[in-house]
Parts: sequence; C-alpha cells; structure tokens
Amino acid sequence: MQRILNYFFQGLLFVVPIAITFLVLYRGILWIDDLLPFKIPVKIPGLHEMEIPGLGILTIFAGITVFGYFASFLVANPFFIFIERLMEKTPLLKIIYTSVKDLIEAFVGEKKRFTQPVLVKVNKDPDVQRIGFITQNDLSELGIGKEKLAVYLPFSYGFNGQLFIVPAANVEKLDASGTEMMKFVISGGVTEID
Repeated sequence: MQRILNYFFQGLLFVVPIAITFLVLYRGILWIDDLLPFKIPVKIPGLHEMEIPGLGILTIFAGITVFGYFASFLVANPFFIFIERLMEKTPLLKIIYTSVKDLIEAFVGEKKRFTQPVLVKVNKDPDVQRIGFITQNDLSELGIGKEKLAVYLPFSYGFNGQLFIVPAANVEKLDASGTEMMKFVISGGVTEID
C-alpha cells in the first residue's frame, strides 16, 4: 500500500503542475479568443456543425502586431501624440490609461521595472523580511523624502501584490535576476533559483 501511495504522489507531482498550466493557458486563450467572437464553422459528415475557436485570438494577435509595426513609425506622428495627450488629460481615462500603460511598460517596455530584487524589513521584527522589487528610487514628486523607496511586494500564487514605501535603510539588494526572484516569490518560495 505504501508503494502505491508513493507512486500516486510521484504522479501527482508530475501531472498536476502540467495539467494546471495547460488549463490556465487554455482558459486564457479561450477568454482572449472570445473578445472577438469569430468562429470557424466546420461540418463533419454524420455530426452536427461545430465551431472551432482560434480566429479571434489570431485576429487580435495580428491586429496588435500590425498596429505595433505602424506605431513604431508613428511615435512622433501628431495624431498619435494628440490621442495620447487626450487620454492623459481626460479625468477618468487618465487614471486607467496611464496605470495600464505603466504596468505594461514595466514588463515589456523600455522602462522595465521589477529588475532589482530586494529584501525588505516591513515590521519591527528585523528577522522577518519580504522579497520585493524597487519600482521608484526618487519619490520627491509625491513629497516623500529621499530616504524612502517604492518597493513592490508580490504575493505568492498570484500576480497581484502591494506597494510599500519603506526607508532605504530597510532595503537590502539581492544578487539575483528579477525574473528568477519573481518566479521564486510567486511559487511561494518553492522554485529552485538557478
């Protein structure tokens, strides 16, 4: 019985991460595909007509790629500048547009963030620390002194987190890549660091 349980747990360790990864990927692709509900109707003899998903996601991918191609030439275009300024000056749109733009730029833009992992003391117990990422070194525009930093502390098993303003003295830089540390934190600390 013990041997059967060991085989079961070995199978569990192998099957569950793969199954969940593919399930999340599958659900994400279907969600994106449903944003543009284009389906390819297929008639199989002897069966009902089926709709094959995928055209919506391909259309979105192609559209974003084509737009990115033209936008790379149009960055200084007056129309593009006008649209961006309009979005940045309209009260409610400004909050949404600039927040989403800054978040996307943090991962794929020229102003990448989450590249400097740190250990942060967030309470009075110096032995309790959290892993985070410096997102801003200078907070003087917010009226916060130069002795403080903005540090993003991600949660385990999710891509959300909290932003803390902490004294620079409470921050210790880590000698590790941002990508590896993000994987480490999101996995709850069980991912091996290369």
